[in-house]
Amino acid sequence: MPVPRVLSAVCLSACLLPLHVAAQPVAPSAPSLDVAARAEFLRSARVIRSVGLATGVTSPYRLTLTDGIVTHDASFQSVNERVNKADFGARGVEFNFADSHHFNLAAYQLAVMLGVDDMMPVTVHRTWNGREGTLTWWVDDVIDERTRLRDKREPPNTAIWRQQNFKMRVFAAVVGDTDRNLGNILIGATDWKLWMIDFTRAFRLHPAPKSTDGLSQIDRSLLARLRRLDAAQVRATTAHCLNGYEVEALMKRRDAIVAHYDRLVAEKGAAAVLYGVEATP
Repeated sequence: MPVPRVLSAVCLSACLLPLHVAAQPVAPSAPSLDVAARAEFLRSARVIRSVGLATGVTSPYRLTLTDGIVTHDASFQSVNERVNKADFGARGVEFNFADSHHFNLAAYQLAVMLGVDDMMPVTVHRTWNGREGTLTWWVDDVIDERTRLRDKREPPNTAIWRQQNFKMRVFAAVVGDTDRNLGNILIGATDWKLWMIDFTRAFRLHPAPKSTDGLSQIDRSLLARLRRLDAAQVRATTAHCLNGYEVEALMKRRDAIVAHYDRLVAEKGAAAVLYGVEATP
């Protein structure tokens, strides 16, 4: 989807503008559809317009789709570089570089398993114009974090804003996302809902987070779901998206992150680290 990516200095990307705020034609608003209906719409609706987006390095498209009743936009990415090479970029040398649309769907599937899919737009696999890719529901009426910081806009509820950011940081660390830049963090212009987009450079092979900076608090429900995350279920759910090495690295990062928060609780106490209510399984 759009060009997104950094929660820490190591994640700063060369992408300068988020796709969601590019000046493009706006399709008529879709009625309120639930998650399943949005997924089916993305899989089957007819594409009636396409606009290539100049921002980013993955050559994404903004597509307008209709099923005759609903008309809405989506972001299409077909990039799929998964080769054994080194990337000599602005962030330094990265070995086993990968940039794949498959990671968009894998991230969304993991978000569902971890209960944070309300922070990600619905994503499906789809072939368009002869190319296999991922199609992601276009989020309307948003700004990106870069714009928020530039305009010095402050959230109406600081506590809720901080908790959304903590969830995003934990999720980015779990999926090994190396490109969570300010353009990949979208914010509802009126409701201040945080959206995470574009995970084509996630699922790296490192067995632990590059940094635990910013991982100071965690939602109780998210921590409980992390503990229960099952490798066999992850492999089965993401079989079309991730290989065995990527799943293995994911589970090792999960272990390291859970251990990190257990240490914080032991050192600082649960009240200083945990927030929210743990959901029942």
